Amino acid sequence: MQFGVFTIGDVTADPNNGSVPTENQRIKDTVAIARHAEAAGFDVFATGQHHNPPFVAPGNPPTLLAYLAAQTSSLQLSTATTLITTMDPVRLAEDYAYLQHLADGRIDLTMGRGNTGPVYPWFGRDIRQGIQLAVENYALLHQLWREKEVDWQGRFRTPLQQFTATPRPLDDVAPFVWHGSIRSPEIAEQAAYYGDGFFHNNIFWNKEHVIQMVELYRQRYAYYGHGQPHQAYVALGGQAFMRKNSQDAVNEFRPYFDNAPVYGHGPSLEKFSEMTPLTVGSPQQVIERTLSFRDWVGDYQRQMFLIDHAGLPLKTVLEQIDIFGEEVLPVLRKEFAALKPDDVPEAPTHEFLRQRHARGEDPVPGGRPDSPAGIERAQREAAEKNEGE
Repeated sequence: MQFGVFTIGDVTADPNNGSVPTENQRIKDTVAIARHAEAAGFDVFATGQHHNPPFVAPGNPPTLLAYLAAQTSSLQLSTATTLITTMDPVRLAEDYAYLQHLADGRIDLTMGRGNTGPVYPWFGRDIRQGIQLAVENYALLHQLWREKEVDWQGRFRTPLQQFTATPRPLDDVAPFVWHGSIRSPEIAEQAAYYGDGFFHNNIFWNKEHVIQMVELYRQRYAYYGHGQPHQAYVALGGQAFMRKNSQDAVNEFRPYFDNAPVYGHGPSLEKFSEMTPLTVGSPQQVIERTLSFRDWVGDYQRQMFLIDHAGLPLKTVLEQIDIFGEEVLPVLRKEFAALKPDDVPEAPTHEFLRQRHARGEDPVPGGRPDSPAGIERAQREAAEKNEGE
């Protein structure tokens, strides 16, 4: 199990004193958070992608992640998310392959449509075509990373003829991709089709919805023959705020929650905590709540925590990271490892992907001929042939 922190890069006033960090301070604080997370024992750091205030998460995440690659030695670097709908797949192929080389393979990325509607027209796209854009753009990106000469014609970009994206992926192995979605079954289907991972950033949703989405992904992953349902690659989001005394945590975090840019001025802290993974309390409460996520979705590979939002001062965020490292992560690792069956894979690393590629076991989009999808496809083609004769 990998544990990580992710940031949405919001620039938010501290509700206790009204102070607002400058963009420069918030960006530099993000670097400090990533470095501190690695020192505390976290496995992953991920950045959001934004193009509008009040956020300074990078519009081009490889800029930040390349800098962090030089500042860290073991931290897996990722996104939460990369906007597959409004970014050109050719540019994504080039940027993330280049980052992969700089980071010696310590990168993966999460593809998503984003949750800021105005971004679409800023980049000449129509939000009503969001799903179609996500499907077509990723199909091209997937091909660009795996074929040296690409011929392409689609709906949303100019055609390509014998195009080669450079640099080529490190060791001829594309970065691992998680497909992130909160509400769209089409994205869970996309992740399963390619044999990729599925990241349900469930920080806004009730567990019943999370269970439904992950179950759909697992069943379709097996349908395409990539493995058994319980072997599919699943990541979850989460939020936590801790103090030794749970009531102290509630009292301290409440003003930040109440004024948060995304969910502030909505449901109460207590109601939101009941409905979503947000856990405000003692370290033991965070441990127990996080372990319960396995009851929702089964064994999974990555747990991400949002801990630097809503105007929390850097000092407080670093304290939270220390509490995680000292009191929470060791217990979670031990407990999750004890529960995980031997045939459930760990989160993919570059070395795992390299070895899988060398064995010729890369997932086949849509399934190999002997998969349930492949057998059904062959039967359908045979029936269509018979009807035409």
